[in-house]
Amino acid sequence: MFNVEKVTKDAVQWIRDWFDKNGKGCNAVIGISGGKDSSVVAALCVKALGKDRVIGVLMPNGEQPDFDCSQQLVAHLGIPFYVCNIKQAVDGVLQSLTDSGVEITRQTRVNLPPRIRMSTLYALSQSNNGRVANTCNLSEDWVGYSTRYGDAAGDFAPLGKLTVQEVKAIGFHLGLPHNLVEKVPSDGLTDRTDEDNLGFTYATLDKYIRTGVCEDETVKAKIDRLHVLNEFKLKPIPCFEYAE
Repeated sequence: MFNVEKVTKDAVQWIRDWFDKNGKGCNAVIGISGGKDSSVVAALCVKALGKDRVIGVLMPNGEQPDFDCSQQLVAHLGIPFYVCNIKQAVDGVLQSLTDSGVEITRQTRVNLPPRIRMSTLYALSQSNNGRVANTCNLSEDWVGYSTRYGDAAGDFAPLGKLTVQEVKAIGFHLGLPHNLVEKVPSDGLTDRTDEDNLGFTYATLDKYIRTGVCEDETVKAKIDRLHVLNEFKLKPIPCFEYAE
């Protein structure tokens, strides 16, 4: 029932309209991981704005085995790009915390790189008349599989209401390389995939989001629990309002 041609066309127009209102003449700045989300966002922005107004930012953390996928994407789209290795920044913060007596947790090591990447994107954006793209999709957001003020940040979000399966469909419709659309995301620290960490597949999650059906009651309960626990990530910061 997903009309990929219509949704793709509408998404392109939405990006154009957003830039007309919120950054006329500005560039779209996108962190390029070489996976489906950043690839599709970059391709949509090229369709909407033209390749000269889309800037890719490649941010490896030291040497990354999938760095060639990021290079493949910017070459395929023909967009200008920068490479900024974040290893020194990540190591510097971790070392400073360790020197201060902080016991570094695994979650800290997982979430620090995305936050430094987002800071890098905004620094580059401000130097290049840019607006930063959020590349998260609905499926990840639904269960909180994103880093607040990391990959969950940004100025505009073309994929925020689209599931993983829908994002892939758009990627193929736009003619993106198969290996990038089907690239299996990992946590960046181990060989575990996103689905390994979540404990269920994106296909199962997407079906539940769109139809409300999940045959496995244990998985359904886990998805519901993660959704409730992580809804705060998608809401504005709560502000105290005093009464006079």
